[in-house]
Amino acid sequence: WSVWAVGGCMALWVIGYGIVQSMAPLVTSRGQRRSLPDGRTALAWALALAGVPAAIALGLGTDLDPRMTVIGGLALFGAIFAVNSALHSYLIVSYATEEAVSMDVGFYYMSNALGRLAGTLLSGWVFQTFDGGTPGLRACLWISSAMIGAAAISSAALPRHGPNAVPIEAGDAGD
Repeated sequence: WSVWAVGGCMALWVIGYGIVQSMAPLVTSRGQRRSLPDGRTALAWALALAGVPAAIALGLGTDLDPRMTVIGGLALFGAIFAVNSALHSYLIVSYATEEAVSMDVGFYYMSNALGRLAGTLLSGWVFQTFDGGTPGLRACLWISSAMIGAAAISSAALPRHGPNAVPIEAGDAGD
């Protein structure tokens, strides 16, 4: 890709991610009554997210065009990830205790950063261990799917609603 293609792709990614996050409150509140998102909502969206890397890995093992498989899969992953991110930002504030909101939110973002660092290191190691290229990418995608699946399972234990749950409006999306 040229420098302009990479820059254009990144610009579209950031713009699209922001648009999807701004719509997250509309898609995460369930049904006609617009109920508040809770642990079950997080579970459903995490399961949807876990399926995308697995689908990309499966697609790379077929006769599908690998470039379109990866680009299309990453676009879908980015959209579902943006909803998950906004949902988690809402839930952490909703579940935070009134006396320690800053500590609860700070711990969440610290854990988030540590998880991203660990994921980056793990994916680099896995990619190299599986000889890079398509085999390394597929191994990274399968592990990503498994890790997101583990997060989804832990979401099942989240409470129905936090003590500070308030309705959210479009545009109130998180990070």
